[in-house]
Amino acid sequence: MGLKSFVEVPRESHFPLENLPFGVFRPKPSSATVAGDSSPPPPPRPGVAIGDFVLDLSVISAAGVFDGPLLKNSKCFLQPSLNMFLEMGRPAWKEARSTIQKLLSADEPTLRDNASLREMSLLPMSEVQMLLPAVIGDYTDFFSSMYHAKNCGNIFRGPENPIPLNWFHLPIAYHGRASSVVISGTDIIRPRGQGHPMANSPPYFGPSQKLDFELEMAAIVGPGNELGKPVDVSDAADHIFGLVLMNDWSARDIQAWEYVPLGPFLGKSFGTTISPWIVTLEALEPFVCDAPKQEPQPLSYLAEKKHVNYDIPLEVWIKPAGHEHPSIVTKSNFKHLYWTIAQQLAHHTVNGCNLRPGDLLGTGTISGPESESLGCLLELTWNAQRSLTLNGSDRKFLEDGDEVIFTACCKGRDFNVGFGTCTGKVLPALP
Repeated sequence: MGLKSFVEVPRESHFPLENLPFGVFRPKPSSATVAGDSSPPPPPRPGVAIGDFVLDLSVISAAGVFDGPLLKNSKCFLQPSLNMFLEMGRPAWKEARSTIQKLLSADEPTLRDNASLREMSLLPMSEVQMLLPAVIGDYTDFFSSMYHAKNCGNIFRGPENPIPLNWFHLPIAYHGRASSVVISGTDIIRPRGQGHPMANSPPYFGPSQKLDFELEMAAIVGPGNELGKPVDVSDAADHIFGLVLMNDWSARDIQAWEYVPLGPFLGKSFGTTISPWIVTLEALEPFVCDAPKQEPQPLSYLAEKKHVNYDIPLEVWIKPAGHEHPSIVTKSNFKHLYWTIAQQLAHHTVNGCNLRPGDLLGTGTISGPESESLGCLLELTWNAQRSLTLNGSDRKFLEDGDEVIFTACCKGRDFNVGFGTCTGKVLPALP
């Protein structure tokens, strides 16, 4: 039997009392707002999702609901981002989760029976605008799926040696562009850049002809580490607040021409979309599963006592331009990742690199072993050698007007723990 809230939560909801993901929002302007009103919009504030509602943490914090030893006098929920809360670490996160879970439970009268407080603090999701949940100072993208690495190697280098030797010894990554990380629902303008020369012609320059999605998830860093002081892999999970969905849009033609010798640049930095709700590792505990066996054994600083992943089913849908309904193109799972998020974080800091609260660590494209579990169009169409059919429209890569929709939901016996959606529509390149 799942936990029961006084807030009505539909059975299929991603956000029951067992989940309670954190985000940042602002109330939408009232429909009664006078046209031409130049008053500033309401400030952003932290919230928690429950069913089809958002619990305004700034309101309940001001009401004195957080009376535990770590949060009683804290202003962490009176901020325009979650960074202060992220920095406080797992004891504070657990205290907040316990307090909110009790506050929203069916047999707790504090909020249930206070009509005024309930009206101020529980807002329909349809009446809020979701924002980036944290100030993201740095963004790193890993390359942690063996299936994705193998497929990319086969496409670009051939089947003789598709995965480079170093891949099995360390979680490969590159430093991305934090300024172009955007919230779900933000349109993505088709990037322009250079592509491979044809014959004796100069390099192509213009709109990307091979715009792709990448099915990823990303860890949100909580407490950071001091410069020069690595995080032990056994302690890495305490530095991870939770996970979001992430679409690391990719211009394959631009990337293919530029990535040697230094790696991705313009082919990736034009846009990265994340979902608004951070699902905590506590909420994901019921879905812990074994991680893939690693051969050869990783070096000691990457050797985990508990080598685990999370069983998180993932889906990608594409709604082609001009169509009303989307088509599903991929069903994958977070559990396929070869390198775990704890290993990723430990490796990131082993040289002394300092992470900070709110940093974003992408997993890299999450592909599975089956043909229908591939995490990007590069793999699904084998670099445009074949086509996908979406509601009667053929696709090799994304076209202008296409909308890409990611979703993820862990299915428990009595409840779900979901991430909502991560969406973005492709707009034409600028002239």
